[in-house]
Amino acid sequence: MSPSPQTQSLSGGDARPVGGTSRPIRASASAARPRSGVERWMAPAKIAAFIAALYPLARIVFFGFTDRLGANPIEFITRSTGLWTLVFLCITLAVTPVRRLTGVNALLRFRRMLGLYAFFYATLHFTTYIWFDKWFAVAEILKDIGKRPFITVGFAAFVLLIPLAATSPRAAARKLGRRWLTLHRSIYAIAALAILHFWWMKAGKHDLILPKLYGAIVVVLLGWRVAAWARAKWFAARAGA
Repeated sequence: MSPSPQTQSLSGGDARPVGGTSRPIRASASAARPRSGVERWMAPAKIAAFIAALYPLARIVFFGFTDRLGANPIEFITRSTGLWTLVFLCITLAVTPVRRLTGVNALLRFRRMLGLYAFFYATLHFTTYIWFDKWFAVAEILKDIGKRPFITVGFAAFVLLIPLAATSPRAAARKLGRRWLTLHRSIYAIAALAILHFWWMKAGKHDLILPKLYGAIVVVLLGWRVAAWARAKWFAARAGA
């Protein structure tokens, strides 16, 4: 289903060989070789994607300075950062299917950055809740968890995101080996927990339009992976037979 951790990051990293060094003659020949079309547009495209991914934060800051955060600014920021966390999770999960369908392997180079942005907005979402909403009042937070279990589910998703962000560098992938790939597959559970968190939160207000939309997107993305895995198993069985 996914390349080995030695060649790329689940969150999206450049494919690089591991171990050994090229001979000086080969390195010189490679350096003299003209860059491909993909390499020429890769750096500008990654810079553009990096800047575009800051739009949700810039929007919140702009609304704050122009007094457009509404009657409850804390709720606005919490909901906005939570929704964008889910958006970036979906985009990160969509990279592999789109790459397989289009054949544009360079898309994998964006995946790590997109995954880290999902963690970034999840951190803002969590920080806004425990700091600006609850002011680190542990008793209030525990009481909230007892009354609203969707907070527990969201917290579990955030905790699972932490080791993925911490091990996103290629050096971590090389050190962990196959365990790295197993760890990063927890993104599927994180996406499911994020949908459940969003669904339960909106169910209290009888507003399930967005949870159903994002739930359908996640089901399609995860279903595609299951279908690809089953197809690979089937072809492997035929080849063995």
